[in-house]
Amino acid sequence: MSSTACAHTCCSQKKGVTQKMREIDVDAARTVDLEMGLSGKEHVILSISGLTCTGCETKLSRTLAKLPAITKLKTSLVLSRAEFDLDVGTTSAVEVMKHLERTTEFKCERVTNQGSSLDLICRGDPTDIVKGDWPDGVTEVKMTDQKTIRVAFDAKIVGARDLVEKGWPNPMPLAPPRADPTLEAGARHVRHVGYMTLLSIVLTIPVLVLSWAPLPDKERKAITFGSISLAFATIIQFVVAGPFYPKALKALVFSRVIEMDLLIVLSTSAAYIFSVVAFGHLVAHNPLSTGEFFETSTLLVTLIMVGRYVAALARQKAVESISIRSLQSSTATIMDQDVEKEIDARLLQYGDVFRVSPDSKIPTDGTVISGSSEIDESMLTGESRPIEKFKGSPVIAGSINGSGVLTVRLTRIPGDNTISTIAGMVDEAKLSKPKIQEIADQVATYFVPVVISITIVVFCIWIAIGIAVQNKSGSEATIQAITYAITVLIVSCPCAIGLAVPMVIVVATGVAAERGVIFKSADAIEIAYKTTHVVFDKTGTLTQGKLTIAREEYPSASPSMKALLLGLIGSSKHPVSVAVATHLKMDGVTPTTVSDPKSVVGRGVEGTFAGRTLCAGNSRWLNLSNDPLVQSILSQGYTAFCFTVDGSLAAVFGLEDSLRKDTLSTITTLQQNGISVHVLSGDDDGAVRAVASRLNIPDSNVRSRCAPADKQAYIKNLFATPDLHNSEKKANKPVVMFCGDGTNDAIALAQATVGVHMNGGTDVAKSAADVVLMRPSLSGILIAITVSRKSIHRIAFNFGWSFVYNVFAILLAAGAFVHARIPPEFAGLGELVSVLPVVAAGILLRWAKI
Repeated sequence: MSSTACAHTCCSQKKGVTQKMREIDVDAARTVDLEMGLSGKEHVILSISGLTCTGCETKLSRTLAKLPAITKLKTSLVLSRAEFDLDVGTTSAVEVMKHLERTTEFKCERVTNQGSSLDLICRGDPTDIVKGDWPDGVTEVKMTDQKTIRVAFDAKIVGARDLVEKGWPNPMPLAPPRADPTLEAGARHVRHVGYMTLLSIVLTIPVLVLSWAPLPDKERKAITFGSISLAFATIIQFVVAGPFYPKALKALVFSRVIEMDLLIVLSTSAAYIFSVVAFGHLVAHNPLSTGEFFETSTLLVTLIMVGRYVAALARQKAVESISIRSLQSSTATIMDQDVEKEIDARLLQYGDVFRVSPDSKIPTDGTVISGSSEIDESMLTGESRPIEKFKGSPVIAGSINGSGVLTVRLTRIPGDNTISTIAGMVDEAKLSKPKIQEIADQVATYFVPVVISITIVVFCIWIAIGIAVQNKSGSEATIQAITYAITVLIVSCPCAIGLAVPMVIVVATGVAAERGVIFKSADAIEIAYKTTHVVFDKTGTLTQGKLTIAREEYPSASPSMKALLLGLIGSSKHPVSVAVATHLKMDGVTPTTVSDPKSVVGRGVEGTFAGRTLCAGNSRWLNLSNDPLVQSILSQGYTAFCFTVDGSLAAVFGLEDSLRKDTLSTITTLQQNGISVHVLSGDDDGAVRAVASRLNIPDSNVRSRCAPADKQAYIKNLFATPDLHNSEKKANKPVVMFCGDGTNDAIALAQATVGVHMNGGTDVAKSAADVVLMRPSLSGILIAITVSRKSIHRIAFNFGWSFVYNVFAILLAAGAFVHARIPPEFAGLGELVSVLPVVAAGILLRWAKI
């Protein structure tokens, strides 16, 4: 492979590390700006009602994208949601919402997922509260209906309970709990479509009875029956199908989108108008040969509504089934002056102490201050055995208490606990779109115009066939052609194409999250199954990161050395420093204050004391690899940690670590699947190769004493070098997965095609990663690859089904088969038949073997 091709391959797999790290820095800077009120931009999340197909999402995104104040726009059909950054100096979120509702007929509501909020019931006029003085800590008050207000507040300034009980002149009770904000719009849409469907069914049944039932004196009462049918059909056309008209026209005028609603408008209008004309001929005693067929227009609308209702309900149930926030407990028992009091969990605030009864859910994150019990944390950790908890132990929201009673001090409120954090990352992935979605969007964009063109061709062909072949009159041939054209218009359905990708992505992210794997982007789901190389950091990734001191030596006999060392490394978060510091503290060492201790990434810690330079870190940085005492420790396969004073060795420690219990099985499975496994570590060579040997990883795939830049260079080289062991597995396009946990792994995480962050690592590493393993288990890598593979298989099935259905349905509707066709009145079943398999393919992923 040429160097040019290698460079192209590397770039095509993923953005360069510099660009990705810059994006991380920009995102971090934007967050800081927002918090400090300096940015001029605000992040807006809108919950959208009325999204039914991919055309609706296209209309939504185009309408918002035209506004210059909006950047970083993301939309989701399945979640009924739009997210973007808004330049508040140009316009406001309220103006954007008004513009959106005016030009699209969608209904939207702003969702707040940052900070805290409560819904309160007003005893008086809510506008007085909105316009009046707000308590300290309240940032926004708005009306949600005539009796309810939504209060946003800073929980660090005012507690939820204090706000409700003492914050207002008159105490206001909590409104009934709302569902997950991301699910509310979908639930409202399902209810609305359900009511409209029920109304359409109730009105359609009499029309069908009058048309199809063998009623007495049917011919003599034809005008009477026709009048009743006309009345019911008119109500259906204007009340049930009426909302399709402004949506279709506004999409065409404002967004320049020809969507599914236009097909419905054209087909149902043609059937209804034709029936009205036929009824007019009947009243004029000049009936058409076909008669009027109001049952066609009414049944058409009803079946379309049934299809939309079932599809919307299935989508909603799929989203609800993987809602992480549903794990949150609704009540909590707090200790108020040694008196137990059960409250709504929304009213928990900082400083609270709550009691956890046997067999109940932990309401939010906290620390046990008394009692002991065993807790089932499998929802987060995947550990099937209950974990013992006692004084000082942390507890996690949503986990299940065993038989003991615990008293817990709250550390995080429900709106900002572990469940909320995980749910936020999952939502981010649901909103992102993989590259394969671009294909679906492009096909859906051209779908409706193509169908309209086919309809015109079918109409013309059947007029010609009717006159030239079937010897019908011009009017009879036209009537026949209209029925075929109507059927073609309505039986075609782009909804399956539009849902093919997002339906699977939404379910896949939820399924993975339930198993402790958080995909931060849909791109990671799309590419993970193609992985050819998995590169691991050692400490804290392959190993547990719980280092123990196996050997320690002090060349200098000065008793102050331990105190100086503890003062230098006491605040470091690196696993080696933490292990040594813990060991010294257990020996009763009191730290000496060291001036300006500073971490040097990938090397160690340095500082000063009384004019002397103190350094603690690896032997290469301190040029001590050849020291006899250090060599002795290294030869035993230990990790060497050295301490120097003014360049002289003052202490050296030999540390050892144990492998995670599933490390060997995970790596064995990866190798059996033809994936090359590599180890990169900043640790000493002996320690790294000892671990690699136990895991059967070839020496050629092992690098020790790696600085962050060395890890980056190694991954770049993998992109440029085909995998000689797996020449059949896309050797020309390597897909590299890197798994690490520390700050020094951030660059490698960003450089890799898929960066995997190990549970318990640093926030910087988490920001750079594409996948986060929430459980302390390497099997999450296998889960990520399996979820990716099964997701892509289902997306491929969805695309295949969409193509086969639409081709076959259009041929049937157009009369291409001599003895088989779809009657126009049953064409409305098309949406149901096309969409349900796509939705089912996504939902069944929940029960797939992963």
